[in-house]
Amino acid sequence: MDKHLPLAPEALYCRCDPELLPFKTTESLEPFSGFFGQERAIEAMAFGIGMQRPGYNLFVMGNPHTGRFSFAMESLKASAKKQHKPSDWCYINNLSDNRYPVILELPSGRANQLKRDIRHLLDRVLAELPAAFENPAYQRMKSQIEREFNGHYDEALNQVERKGREYNIAVFRDGATVGFTPVANGQAIDEAAFSQLPEEERDAIQAHISELEEMLNDSLTELPVWRREASERIETLDRNTARQAVSPLLQPLRDKYANISCIVDYLKHVESDLIRNAGEIVNDDNPLEAKTDAMRRDYLERNYGLNLLVDNHKTKGAPVVFEAHPSYENLFGRVEYISDMGAMVTNYTLIRSGALHRANGGYLVLEAEKLLEQPFVYGALKRALKSHEIRIENPVSEYTGISAITLSPQPAKLKVKVVLVGERDTYYLLQELDHDFEKMFRVVVDFDEDVHRTPHSIRQYARLMKTLATEENLAPLTRRAVARLVEHSSRLSGDQDLLSAHVGELVDLLCESDFRRREQGDTQINAEHVELALEAKERRTGRLSQKILESILNETVLIDTDGEAVGKANGLTVLQVGDVSFGSPARITATVHPGNKGIIDIEREVTLGQPIHSKGVLILSGFLGHTYAGDFPLALSASLAMEQSYGYVDGDSASLAEICALISALTHIPIRQQYAITGSINQYGEVQAIGGVNEKIEGFFHLCKTRGLTGWQGCVIPKANVRHLMLKAEVVQAVEDGMFHIHAVSTVDDCLEILMGRTAGVLKDDGHFTQRSINAQVVKRLREIAKAKA
Repeated sequence: MDKHLPLAPEALYCRCDPELLPFKTTESLEPFSGFFGQERAIEAMAFGIGMQRPGYNLFVMGNPHTGRFSFAMESLKASAKKQHKPSDWCYINNLSDNRYPVILELPSGRANQLKRDIRHLLDRVLAELPAAFENPAYQRMKSQIEREFNGHYDEALNQVERKGREYNIAVFRDGATVGFTPVANGQAIDEAAFSQLPEEERDAIQAHISELEEMLNDSLTELPVWRREASERIETLDRNTARQAVSPLLQPLRDKYANISCIVDYLKHVESDLIRNAGEIVNDDNPLEAKTDAMRRDYLERNYGLNLLVDNHKTKGAPVVFEAHPSYENLFGRVEYISDMGAMVTNYTLIRSGALHRANGGYLVLEAEKLLEQPFVYGALKRALKSHEIRIENPVSEYTGISAITLSPQPAKLKVKVVLVGERDTYYLLQELDHDFEKMFRVVVDFDEDVHRTPHSIRQYARLMKTLATEENLAPLTRRAVARLVEHSSRLSGDQDLLSAHVGELVDLLCESDFRRREQGDTQINAEHVELALEAKERRTGRLSQKILESILNETVLIDTDGEAVGKANGLTVLQVGDVSFGSPARITATVHPGNKGIIDIEREVTLGQPIHSKGVLILSGFLGHTYAGDFPLALSASLAMEQSYGYVDGDSASLAEICALISALTHIPIRQQYAITGSINQYGEVQAIGGVNEKIEGFFHLCKTRGLTGWQGCVIPKANVRHLMLKAEVVQAVEDGMFHIHAVSTVDDCLEILMGRTAGVLKDDGHFTQRSINAQVVKRLREIAKAKA
């Protein structure tokens, strides 16, 4: 049948003409700058970066290994270099309530200066303040205040002593205690002598002592007032002394930072607090608690130092921060703790920054899938972007019910553009489940999977290979090697008119090709090295396909590659394990008998058939009814099965083979087993394109070649798939030698004629098919079954 001639060898593989590559090796080419075939993504990225409004964060979506991450980082860095440096951020102690540390926003580079200046200030305070309190002038004034207080005290006791001498009663002092004892002949009377005295004399002495005690109490009534006055005078002296020591030290800083109001306010608080707590810092009054210089320094730094959170003085332009592990603490910062005598304590110097702090004023890049793996993080990121501030919190505390003493640092103002890099499924999932997502990530940077194969894009692809080879320190490529890589790229894209944009896979192939070059001692990568690399990868990953082939060859799995059979057809399947996919034939069988159950999909009945496969089978009923049973009821029972298939079956690419097997079983016309069929059909009998056509053809060819090519074997594929053919050289050669054939069909009738070697028949004006045709036989059998059922 001339109208069913097999495809010509030229249709099976789109070669890359080396003449399109005007160079001998890639060494002479200009490096490729930019991103291969990503004009849409480049435009979207430029818009997202330029749009300086809230909510215009970016989601860079596409498959891995397409260069989407490198694209995002390079685009952001190129833009960030032209932008202003963002502010520095630091935390200072809240001298009013140290549980609420205060954040300072300073011009870029000033925070580090301020930290050095504060440290120098504290060094000076450490030297000057104790010296001021050790000054003789201070000691004299303090001694005078103490002498005046002691003078009041001594005068009160002297009055009591004078009165006591009149009664022969001595007053003695033991530290802060005052006592009384009777005296006789200049000697104190002890207890034994006192008991020997007459009772009247003892009573008189007791009365005098009581009188003196009362007099002493009256005299010392003013003592607390004197002590308070003395303390107040000493405090005033201490403050004045501290002010005289501290104020001159702070004045240079006040002048230096006069134009930054927050620093001026901070220095004012530091000055007043240093003056107020000068005694605490010096503390020379109590020898048991005397402070060393190290203790004083620790006190000063813990209270007045600067916790530098983000220092941008070395940043060029705006920051671009990538957080590889976006846990809550890594993103939002944390408050650390130290152990002090078994208790966990903290202070403002233990606040640590997160990626959001470092990216503030610039760009934060995150991998979407890793972000969603972390608990609490996505919700907290949304809150931060909505409120435009970064809060450092412990997200677990509200769920554990355990409340530890901690800090509540003042939040930092946030202005950042977040860039999520993820797969399409992740984007659509977030879009569906989170109503806020679209408002917050308004810019989609969609990465293309492939590029149109034109002379211009081929030359660009060659320059890309030059750039990748240089980056990976590989040898230059010959133009035939480049042509072979272009052809392989078309195969990866699954289309003769396209090139794959998966740069990661190209890098892997280039590296392995260079390895084969070194093995052979060549100076340049040529087409042979590329071919060796491809073959080696196929061998490494071919264990499963080899096992399946062996099971067919030893007839564990029954597949015929010659002869004829009724109700049996060879379908073609693609199996995917990880990143490896390969084709394998599968026997499809059909049985028909009178009944009204319709077409039973055995795979679906045992829940192995997935929805799309089941849909393909259901379409068969629509096709049969529309094509053959226009004027009588379609009453039959038929069973379809993919034999020796023990896993899940999905996809509708077997529906063409199924309808052929069904029509064969119905009409008892045998099907030629030297053919394998793939393709899906619609209810009008038109054959539709399917995926994995190259792997499917090669899987059947490999089986036929191993058994021995007869010159009659071949595959039947949809005509719409011809543009996707990029078959291996051995398949193309076999077709060229007439040992293997590939037919492209557009209707079920075309396929039936090839498989059965008979005319399918056409529908005449009288509503009947051509006599003795396949379709006429189908109608005849369906009528017989309908009558038998009736």
